Amino acid sequence: MGEVRRILITGAGGFIGRACVTEARARGIEVVAVVRRTVAAEWSRDAGIALVTADLSDPASVAVLAQALQSCDAAIHAAAHLGGDAEKIAADTLSGTRHLLAALPEGLRLVLVSSIVVYDTMTVAPGAVLDERSALAAPGHAPDAYAEAKLAQEALARAAGHPLWLIRPGAVWGPGRTWHALNGVDAGPLHITLTSDGVLPIVHVTQLAKALIAAALTDPGGIRALNAVDDDLPTRSRYVAAHRRATGRPKLSMALPWTVWLGLAKLLRPLAPRLPGLLREPVLRARIMPLRWPNTALRAALGGKDAAGYEQMLERSTRGAE
Repeated sequence: MGEVRRILITGAGGFIGRACVTEARARGIEVVAVVRRTVAAEWSRDAGIALVTADLSDPASVAVLAQALQSCDAAIHAAAHLGGDAEKIAADTLSGTRHLLAALPEGLRLVLVSSIVVYDTMTVAPGAVLDERSALAAPGHAPDAYAEAKLAQEALARAAGHPLWLIRPGAVWGPGRTWHALNGVDAGPLHITLTSDGVLPIVHVTQLAKALIAAALTDPGGIRALNAVDDDLPTRSRYVAAHRRATGRPKLSMALPWTVWLGLAKLLRPLAPRLPGLLREPVLRARIMPLRWPNTALRAALGGKDAAGYEQMLERSTRGAE
């Protein structure tokens, strides 16, 4: 494949997709933005953005995508259901991926937005390194429905035979989304931080977009997986302190060792199917267990670096700047 001049981006109206559109246009790359309904107002003023409205869960989208892809040199697949609803996962994540793959011209480079949730965290010890060589969860044994869907989505993309980047982001954050579920639990106005000496595997949305566009411009040489996390990963205690200074939230907080919560989850194991996520051991280990998340493979393959440290990026994000 020669120079990449035009990229198709699914889920372009979403948090990650919109950041990818912005990054591509900043690099002078034309974009085919595939949306279900959301359109950024500024796109109408940019002749370098072609809008395609399609519901990827609908088989009729295959023909629409195939037509749009004829003028593209690569595709970024960011469309997916973010929750745990099985019906929406089947439609938006899995059927949507099948339909995109059916439409892709032979040999077209694909960048799949996957997730670090695909790794097997039940068989590793606290403090272990999780990198691209680490074992994935076995199908049917992922911690939750979202992780199962990401495993299945990766399997579909691998089987399709295209040049493929599997980009596995940590928890994606940025303007309007500075708080997340990897830190602990809320009990009314009180936030309980499940502390450890591990870091939060997070990635700022603009820094993720830079990596995704860089992948679209780069030949993976087959199939290649990369974890995408920020260079500067805060501990949970640092995260809470910084977030409170920047936003005033959480107003009330307390720290609890994550091992105490793990003991509670093990005690309640017979009731696990009826319990909230962080009271189920597989979910707790996947979200809270202290692990090391190097991004050395990402930097070696695609270059780049954080625009600033965590506190500085948080300040920019709370101001609405990127």
